[in-house]
Amino acid sequence: MDYRYIVITPARNEAEYLPDTIRSMTSQTMAPLEWVIVNDGSSDETGALIDAAAAKYPWITAIHVLTGDQTSVRGDRAIDAKEIIAFHKGFHRSKFAESWDFVVKLDADVGFSADYFERCLQEFTRDPMLGVGGGSVVNKIPGGFERESHPVFHVRGATKIYRRDCWEAMGGISTAQGWDTLDEVKANQLGWQTRTFPDIEILHYRPTGAANGAWKNGVKNGMWSYQIGYHPLYLLLRSARQLFRRPYLTGSVALVTGYCLAALTGNARTDSDLARYVRQQQWNRIAGKPSIWR
Repeated sequence: MDYRYIVITPARNEAEYLPDTIRSMTSQTMAPLEWVIVNDGSSDETGALIDAAAAKYPWITAIHVLTGDQTSVRGDRAIDAKEIIAFHKGFHRSKFAESWDFVVKLDADVGFSADYFERCLQEFTRDPMLGVGGGSVVNKIPGGFERESHPVFHVRGATKIYRRDCWEAMGGISTAQGWDTLDEVKANQLGWQTRTFPDIEILHYRPTGAANGAWKNGVKNGMWSYQIGYHPLYLLLRSARQLFRRPYLTGSVALVTGYCLAALTGNARTDSDLARYVRQQQWNRIAGKPSIWR
């Protein structure tokens, strides 16, 4: 197996966790063509850590988008999809943008085994119609670890691997809100498979949405759900399930609040064909029929 892959990592104020990500990446049994780390306006030592890694490893490229505290420029982290905008900046400046087989979006606060990418890419070898995949995210929480629960077709944004043919069929990935569900839904609509690999774990030092807080993260997810095209009934069922998961009531109420805010303020939704596909899949799930939300 001789796959060529590039990795793009947006990083903002990740000095606490980035060293572990660098150690994990530089110990891989199957090294990437290039690892582009985008310092997205960090005000801590993130930029210096990236520069030091790039000086030591010629296949690491450091990009500094902004310097200093640029919160007003970047917008609201909880609502806007700033990290994927930074991803695109790194992707378009890669030296190997035309010669990769797989492109990876990787967070800067994760740790993984030395054979992580080798094992992940073996999954793509076994399934030629696998378009998007990634390891199972295990969050570090007080007192231990907890594996994230989500639909089988969903791959967490912290670790997403895209096959080139699938990427090109989709026209790349959107910079819009809800990008990390839109990509998978569109891939499935086009006939590709998307899935998380349950036996390949990746440790997330900061649980998904932790940087924003439970309320802001829930509101964001609700707004993104509206924009992606979620049916109101499916959103309510999802909110009901959230009542039994941390942060329990807060997460459930925030989800509905975000969805309603997006509807009331007239937020743009995804194109009608994709939205119809989303709703049909959700109705199938409610009716017990085959669905990507199985």
